[in-house]
Amino acid sequence: MNVNELFDLKGKTAIVTGGGRGLGEQIAISLAEAGANVVVCSRKVDACQEVSEKLKKLGVRSLALQCDVVNHENIDHVIQKTLEEFGTIDILVNNSGATWIAPALDMESDKWDRIMDINLKAVFLFSQAVGKVMVQQGSGKIINIASITGFGGQDPEVTNGIGYATSKGAVINFTKDLAVKLAPYNIHVNAIAPGFFPTKMTNGHLDNIGEKILARTPANRFGSNNDMKGPALFLASKASDYVFGHILVVDGGVVAQVL
Repeated sequence: MNVNELFDLKGKTAIVTGGGRGLGEQIAISLAEAGANVVVCSRKVDACQEVSEKLKKLGVRSLALQCDVVNHENIDHVIQKTLEEFGTIDILVNNSGATWIAPALDMESDKWDRIMDINLKAVFLFSQAVGKVMVQQGSGKIINIASITGFGGQDPEVTNGIGYATSKGAVINFTKDLAVKLAPYNIHVNAIAPGFFPTKMTNGHLDNIGEKILARTPANRFGSNNDMKGPALFLASKASDYVFGHILVVDGGVVAQVL
């Protein structure tokens, strides 16, 4: 098998949660460019429909579906519609996310609960539901979007979101544990831990403290509109068939540095 075949996703079907904007849109485009049919879903279906139309122009089939990722019925609906339209679910990208900025001692418990629901519980629910389909198929790729904030404590002058960091740390360990559980079924569970990328969710934050973040980033730049495409394609394709429970850091060198 040559390299082009290793990265070819023709005939595969992917679901990307939170696929209507930001990193989710970038990942959805990457998978479609490699030939995969892509289902994009989120609470804001209008944004998903715009992305879905872009994907169709790449020559693949695509669906845009409304989905609250912590709602069992919504998740089941997305899975059912995907199977009806495409017959398989080969790739799941758990990308939906939320954050809340507040000092650790002042953060309200309802905000904590909401972040844990979207960033962690939804990853479990979607992975569990799609995992059952993949077990029946005898194969699958699950990619969870973590964050470099999940590796340890954060300077509050750079990012002051203890709920977000905690949820992403949990996603990292969930990824490793689920990878061990599902590897015997030929299901690959891995994660990507991005650094700072300008998106709708982060733009305000970067406007305020972007210079401090860049000062701590060896590459001296934020992530671009292409920097997640290769890592996502690698973990979604045959190129990663011997990779299980890996956390692929895409951060411009932030985690690599000691001081």
